[in-house]
Amino acid sequence: MLSRVADSLYWINRYVERAENISRFVEVSEAMALDCPPGSAEPWLPLIDASGERELFDKLYTNGSPDDVIEFLVRAEENPNSVANCIAIARENARQIREVITTEMWEQLNDIYWTLQENESFWKQPPQEQLRDIRRACQLFYGITDSTLSRDLSWQFSRLGRLLERADKTTRILDVKYFLLLPSPDEVGGVLDELQWISLLRSAGAYQMFRQARQQAIEPRAVAGFLLLDPIFPRSVRYCLERIQDTLRIVQGRSVPGAPDELECLSGLTLARWSYTRIDDLFAVGLHEAIDALQSDLNRLHNLIEGRYFVATSLESQNADPACVRA
Repeated sequence: MLSRVADSLYWINRYVERAENISRFVEVSEAMALDCPPGSAEPWLPLIDASGERELFDKLYTNGSPDDVIEFLVRAEENPNSVANCIAIARENARQIREVITTEMWEQLNDIYWTLQENESFWKQPPQEQLRDIRRACQLFYGITDSTLSRDLSWQFSRLGRLLERADKTTRILDVKYFLLLPSPDEVGGVLDELQWISLLRSAGAYQMFRQARQQAIEPRAVAGFLLLDPIFPRSVRYCLERIQDTLRIVQGRSVPGAPDELECLSGLTLARWSYTRIDDLFAVGLHEAIDALQSDLNRLHNLIEGRYFVATSLESQNADPACVRA
């Protein structure tokens, strides 16, 4: 497979995954804002912190209102990681490799793009309906990809991009909740605190699976343990790391095992670290510090994958992703 094709497939799926995650984060925050007690802090600015674009947001919007946050994350041309820009970049990558992806994949991605660009009736809907439609359109793209693309290297690089982005966004939103979201330590354990942890689970699409898997109260250790260490939930960090290692093994395709290289070592050690630890140990050393170290490992994984399998393409400036650097 040509490096430029692998690069485009990887980034198509990273950007679609990012758009789906952002739309879900904002959708959940819209609903949570209606339930917050009077006078409590609204759950908006932490979304900017999770996206790693706080400096740019403060520069563009002095008031920082909920409408400003939604505009910045969903439609703002100045934000390189807005939903609209993510879909635009994914589509441009797809346009350059149309002979590799399936017609159904291209049609779905093209449909999302034009909906966000020119469909005024779409933008006249209530924000909740807009975000729901974006989320579902991205999820439909995943389903089309998995049901129409052969399980060759094209699919493997597609899955690799999706998994790395998913692990990154799960850690970011968890870190923001734990480190930034609560306005006062006095609210820990209160109604607002529980509401925010529920919203975090919903932001990760994990609320129902958490309830089925954990017969216990919704509290920080249980939620963090589920999102970080659960072996079968598809958005947990551990699950993503296991699939990343499986994918890298297939992509490398060694017929004769040899000494592991830097990429294999990092992938294996990161997976082992997050497979054989307990949530109590993470809280003992500091959850924020543990997540920070994990994000550094994910960034290093991305850099090693890029250095080994991808080369500079005409989309290099677009695919130079600021979110791959810890904000």
